Amino acid sequence: MLADADTTEDAVLHGRLVLRQPRRGHRFGHDAILLAAATDARAGERACELGAGVGAAGLALAQRVEGLAVTLVEVDEALAQLARHNAARNGLAQRVMVATLDVMASARAFAEAGLAAGSCARVLMNPPFNDAARQNASPDAQRRLAHLGSAETLRAWLDRAAFLLGATGTLTLIWRADGLADVLAASAGFGGLVVLPVFPRPGAAAIRIIVAATKGSRAPLTLMPGLTLNDADGKPSAAAEAVLRGGVPLLLKP
Repeated sequence: MLADADTTEDAVLHGRLVLRQPRRGHRFGHDAILLAAATDARAGERACELGAGVGAAGLALAQRVEGLAVTLVEVDEALAQLARHNAARNGLAQRVMVATLDVMASARAFAEAGLAAGSCARVLMNPPFNDAARQNASPDAQRRLAHLGSAETLRAWLDRAAFLLGATGTLTLIWRADGLADVLAASAGFGGLVVLPVFPRPGAAAIRIIVAATKGSRAPLTLMPGLTLNDADGKPSAAAEAVLRGGVPLLLKP
C-alpha cells in the first residue's frame, strides 16, 4: 500500500465513510457517490464494482445496503490495497472483497476471483470516459488509466457487466453526457434503460448521465428529470446535498 505521506484520508457522506486515497493521481469525487446512490440493491445480493479504484462507490453502496455482498474489481494493485484498507477501516471487510483484476481479463480469471458468469445481481461502474482523440491525456499514468477510454472501451465494460449479471440483473453506470449515443450503441443485451442527466447548475448543459439498465429487458428507454448539483449562486442544491451528504438513494425508476 502507498505510504501514509503519499495518501490522504477523506470523509464522505457526512463522515459515514472515511476513505484513504492517493494524494496525487486519480482521486474519487462526486461521480462515485452519485453512482452508488443510483444503484438499487438489496440484502442478500452480490454486487460488483468494475474499475473500483479505492472503492468509493462500492463501499458507499455497501454502507447503505446492510447485508449486501460487494466485490471491488481494480487493476491497479496499489489502489486495490487501498480499497482493502478502506473496507476494513469502515467495518465492511466481512462483506466486501477486492479482486486485483483487469476488466478485460478472461472469464476464467474472473471465475477464479469468485466472479463466475451470472454470479451478480448488480454491477456498477464508472468506466474511463475521456476520449484521447479529443482531450489531453494526463501526464500521471494512474490518471490516464482511470480516465482515458473510448466507445470500444465502454462496449467491452458493458459486455463484462452482461457476463457477470444473472437474468434480470441490473447495471448502473455514470458517463459523460455527450457520450449518450455511445451508451445506447453499446447496450445490446440490456433494455429498460433509465437515463438521468446531471447538470452543474440551472440553465447549463448536462455534464454527466447516470444510466440504469436491466439484462434481457425489452422495456423502452426512460429519460428522467435531471439532478442539478448547484443553484444559480453556485451553492450546492438541496437535492444534491441530500444525496452527496445525506446518503439519500438516487434510484432510477421509470
